[in-house]
Amino acid sequence: MQLTIIDWTIILAFFVLTLGIGIYASKQAGKSSKDFFLSGRNMPWWLLGFSMVATTFSADTPNLVTDIVRTNGVAGNWVWWAFLLTGMATVWIYAKLWRRSEITTDLEFYELRYSGPEATFLRGFRAIYLGVFFNVMIMATVLLAGIKIGGVMLGLSPVQTVLIVSVVTVAYSALGGLRGVILTDFFQFILSMVGMVAACIFILQLPEIGGLEKLITHPSVKPKMPMFPDFSDPSIAIPIFFIPLAVQWWSSWYPGAEPGGGGYVAQRMLSAKTERDAVKATLFFNVAHYALRPWPWILIALASLIIFPELDSIKESFPHIDESIVANDLAFPAMLTLLPTGLLGIVIAALIAALMSTISTHLNWGASYLVNDVYVRFLDKNASNVDQVKIGRISTLVLMILASIMALFLTNAMQAFNILLQIGAGTGLLFLLRWFWWRINAYSEIAAMVISLLMAIYFEVIYDGALEGHERLCISVGITTIVWIGATFITRPTNMVTLKSFVNKIRPHQTGWQPVIHDIDNTIAAPKTSLGTEIGLMFLGCVAVYAALFMTGYIIYGQMTLAGISAIALVIAVFLIQQLWKDE
Repeated sequence: MQLTIIDWTIILAFFVLTLGIGIYASKQAGKSSKDFFLSGRNMPWWLLGFSMVATTFSADTPNLVTDIVRTNGVAGNWVWWAFLLTGMATVWIYAKLWRRSEITTDLEFYELRYSGPEATFLRGFRAIYLGVFFNVMIMATVLLAGIKIGGVMLGLSPVQTVLIVSVVTVAYSALGGLRGVILTDFFQFILSMVGMVAACIFILQLPEIGGLEKLITHPSVKPKMPMFPDFSDPSIAIPIFFIPLAVQWWSSWYPGAEPGGGGYVAQRMLSAKTERDAVKATLFFNVAHYALRPWPWILIALASLIIFPELDSIKESFPHIDESIVANDLAFPAMLTLLPTGLLGIVIAALIAALMSTISTHLNWGASYLVNDVYVRFLDKNASNVDQVKIGRISTLVLMILASIMALFLTNAMQAFNILLQIGAGTGLLFLLRWFWWRINAYSEIAAMVISLLMAIYFEVIYDGALEGHERLCISVGITTIVWIGATFITRPTNMVTLKSFVNKIRPHQTGWQPVIHDIDNTIAAPKTSLGTEIGLMFLGCVAVYAALFMTGYIIYGQMTLAGISAIALVIAVFLIQQLWKDE
C-alpha cells in the first residue's frame, strides 16, 4: 500500500486543524480548574453527547468488533450491546442526580455521600487506582489499536506510532482542557463516521465481495450473520447472550458503561448547563453508540471473512507485522489497506481521530482526578487556579508516557476487554444502589474494590483451570457481592449529618432513605417522576435503541418483514417516552 501526496495532505490537515482547536480553547481553559476540567459547567447537551460517543468510538472499537464478529458472529456483539441497559439506567435515573451534585469529579462523590477517614481514603485511593492504573490500561488498549493500524497501513513501528499520537494528543489536551477535548471530539466524530461509512461502501463494491447481496449470501459469511445466537446451543448462547443481559450489565464496571454513570460520562454530565441537558446528552450518546455506529464496522468485519478467511492469510499479506500481535482484530486495518487514494487518507485521518478523541478524554479525566482528588485534596488545599491548571497539564504528560509504555506489552483488544471486565466484576450493583440505600457506606466500596481486584488477579494471573471467561465472571460477581454486602452490615453506617446533607442536595427517591428523611426536620422535595416511571423509561429506551439497531440490520439483510416489526416497535417506544418524560 502506497500513500500518495493527496493522502498525506489530508492527514496533515487533520493534525493541523486538531491542534488549532486546542490552541483556540487554551485561553478559556487556563482561567481555572473548573474551566480546564468542566469547561465552566456550561456546555450544551449536543456537544456533550457528541463528545461521549466520540470517546467510545476509539480506534480499538472497530478492531474489537471485528474480533467478535470473526470469532462469534454478529450475535457475539451482545457482550457490549448488553451495556445499553446500564446506559439507559444512567440516562433516566442517574444523570440528573450527578448534575445536581455539582461536584468536580465523580470521586468527589465519596466525601459527599460517605463520612470519616474511610471516605477520605476511598477518594484518594480511587483517584490513583482509576486515574492512573485503570486509566493507563484503557489508553494502552487504544494505543495498541493505533500500533496495529500504523503497522498495517503506514508501515510504522510501534514506537513510531506511539510517539506521533502522543505528541499531538498531549499538545491539544494540555492546551485546551475539556473544552478543547469536547470541540475536537465533535469534529473527530463526524470525520470518523464519514470515513467509516465511505470505507464500508467501497469495500462492499470490491470485486472479491461483489456488493451487499453477494456478501450476505457468501458461505463464509452467512453463518456469522444472525443477530441472536443459536439458543439450542447453551455453550454459545449462555456466554454471549444470557450472561451479558442477566449479569454483566449491572455487575461489572467498564469505562463508558459504568453502572449508574461514572468516569468521563459523569464528567460530561457534570459539565452540562442543566439537569435536563445532562439527561439529553447521555440519551444522545446511547442512541448514537448502540444504534448509529456499529453496522459499518460489522459489514467490514464480515467482508474480511472473504478477503482474509484465516489468520495465516493476514500474516502472508503483512509479513512485516510482529506475529505476536496478529489476531482477528488485525483484520479491520488489513481491510482498510484496500482503499483507494484520497479515501485512504480520509479513513486514516478518521482512525487517528477516533484514537485521539478517546486518548484526549482519558488524559483530561485522569488529570482531573490527580489534581482535584489528590493534589488539591491532600497536598495543597489552597492551590491557586493557575497552579491547578499547571499540575493538570503535567499530569496529562505523565499519564501519556505511562500509557505509551504499557501499550507495547499488549497483544489484542479482546484480551484487554476481558481484563477490564474481570477487574470490575461485582462492583456494579453497589454503584447502582448507593444513590438509593442509606446503609451503604465507604467500607462497602472498599470491600468491593479490594475483592474484585483480588479475584481478577487470581483468575488472570494465578488460576490455570478449565473455567470459561463467563464462569469466572459469575464467580467473581457472586463472591464480591457477598463480601461487600457483608461489609455493609458489620461496619458502622455513614454519619447521619453527612447523609442528611446528601439527601437535601441530591433529592433522591425516598424509599431507601426513610431512616434519614424521618430524622430531617424540613420536608425534602420529592422527585416529580417516580422511580417506577424512570425504570419504565429505561425499558422503553432500550426497546427504542435495540429496535433501531435491528431495523438497520434487517434492512441490510433484506429481511423487510422483521425490519418493519422493528420500525413499529421503535415508533411506539419513542411515542411512550415522549408521553412519560417530564422535566424535573
